[in-house]
Amino acid sequence: GAMSVDSITDLSDNASKLLEALQLSHPHELDPRRILGKKKALSLNPISWQVPRIVDRCCTHIETHGLQTVGIFRVGSSKKRVQQLREEFDQGLDVFLDEHQSVHDVAALLKEFLRDMPDSLIPRELYGAFLSTATMEGPAQLDALQLLLFLLPPCHSDTLHRLLRFLGEVARHAERSWDADGREVPGNKMTVSNLATVFGPNILQKEKPGEKDASALNFEDSAAIILVLQRLIEHHQALFMVSPEMQCDILRRLFQTDPDVIDYLLRRK
Repeated sequence: GAMSVDSITDLSDNASKLLEALQLSHPHELDPRRILGKKKALSLNPISWQVPRIVDRCCTHIETHGLQTVGIFRVGSSKKRVQQLREEFDQGLDVFLDEHQSVHDVAALLKEFLRDMPDSLIPRELYGAFLSTATMEGPAQLDALQLLLFLLPPCHSDTLHRLLRFLGEVARHAERSWDADGREVPGNKMTVSNLATVFGPNILQKEKPGEKDASALNFEDSAAIILVLQRLIEHHQALFMVSPEMQCDILRRLFQTDPDVIDYLLRRK
């Protein structure tokens, strides 16, 4: 979790929910090419980025040290070291992950955290709805996925977005490439399909870990989970983007129904 940017305790419960409904970021904030040093425009989101520290630090560590690691997420790790890291995060310690940590240990820790969340990253009540999109195609499938993403609680939405952005970056380094000096840079061999196969069962869970038949997925469900996560990785930037037209429509409606919310947003600007 995280602290709120501003206090919203003075707003009614209804207004707070309306503010949470505007949780997805403005397109400008998702553009990685925005000019460094340029003052970042505030989005409509009144709640700060709610990503668990362990998720963000694991992703950042692998982005920094592990994108060229062959077979990341599939090669074995040290159970002892992973357990130690897990206990340090559980104790609330400010765990610093640097180049001395094994990339495979950090990767295993990230998978374990997602697998063992009390409520899976995509809440279980939405499991069937997300899987149903596997039979859809094209724009209809993406529209359905975006509407389902709108239903996620802010913490789940923010964390899923961070994870998908990270997985997209890993997939971009799957194939070998060459640097500016013509030297070969090995690929990690983790394509979108491979990543979806590894992470799908940890993100889309029908039952809680340890419950009866929790790991006994039928073939159809397993295939659907992989396909859905592939689409989420491939299209995450567009799926997590609220169009300016939709934002304007929401603001017009709020102006009529909840002017206090509009006043709050303007004061933040």
